[in-house]
Amino acid sequence: MSWWADDEDEPDEYDEYDEADIRSRPNPKGNRPRTKTRPEHTDARIARVLGVDRGRYTVLLDEDTPDERQVTAARASELRRQAIVTGDRVAVVGDTSGEDGTLGRIVRIEPRTTLLRRSADDTDEVERVVVANADQMLIMVAAANPEPRTRLVDRYLVAAFDAGIRPMLCVTKIDLADPGPFLENFAGLDLPVFTSREDDIPVDAIKAALVGHDTVVVGHSGVGKSTLVNRIVPGAKRATGHVNVVTGRGRHTSSSTVSLRVENGEGHGWVIDTPGVRSFGLGHINTDSILKSFTDLAELAEDCPRGCTHLPDAPDCAINEAVRAGRLGDIGRARLDSLQRLLTTFAH
Repeated sequence: MSWWADDEDEPDEYDEYDEADIRSRPNPKGNRPRTKTRPEHTDARIARVLGVDRGRYTVLLDEDTPDERQVTAARASELRRQAIVTGDRVAVVGDTSGEDGTLGRIVRIEPRTTLLRRSADDTDEVERVVVANADQMLIMVAAANPEPRTRLVDRYLVAAFDAGIRPMLCVTKIDLADPGPFLENFAGLDLPVFTSREDDIPVDAIKAALVGHDTVVVGHSGVGKSTLVNRIVPGAKRATGHVNVVTGRGRHTSSSTVSLRVENGEGHGWVIDTPGVRSFGLGHINTDSILKSFTDLAELAEDCPRGCTHLPDAPDCAINEAVRAGRLGDIGRARLDSLQRLLTTFAH
């Protein structure tokens, strides 16, 4: 008999073991293995984000009810790569009592209706979210000190139309200069306009336009945004500043974006005060949205050939032909110049 045949008849010393006896080494950290499955948080409460300060979010729970209260919350780790901004509606869990020292946790961002964005410049595709869920934009400029900037207003209009937000215009300091020539640049737009002087701010008219809406207020530093907000929202205490008499520039006084309730006898709305900016990049904008913000010219563009760029050298451009023929006057020429300056920026 061969030697291996004898081995088969003898019991193997390892036969008493099987795979079930093998144990894996316990987790040295003593914690559970990570999983991508996240809880649904069916008990979460929906809140409005009022402001953001160094990683802490002030949110409003149970809005328009007797139990309405402000709660401080932090962002859940699964949302660390998502921007949460003023105006967002978010789902909050944890301690939502609103008592001092308590902290809730934001676990979900609800779907947004609108999103106002800007970039550092027109060549920067990285966008910064300014505010969420606004349905109106109040663009503020000063008639003088600082001088009104038509191009900056054009950019705000483009951003508003791209986001699906209704724009309005407020010209302050009309006691220092006649706003007429500046406003002529926007005569072709269906744009509600308010005018204000230092001793006569149309508080009631502006409040009436804000009730029932979420309105973001934008504008150059020093044009009086915070002054207006303090008038229409008593107790807001937004910091105000002055314009440098040498540079003509305003000083940044509001450093954060804050949502405040506006009330009058007929109801309430929300006004979102933003820090003043000197530039408003549109690197993220779809160029088709630019023409939409120039309503008067967009109507003419319906007769343009397909794929028309509307630039000065565009063949058979109906807008160029109408302006050259004098059908829109000097105002139309100024509007076309503003449109083409923006289109040229995005063409290169």
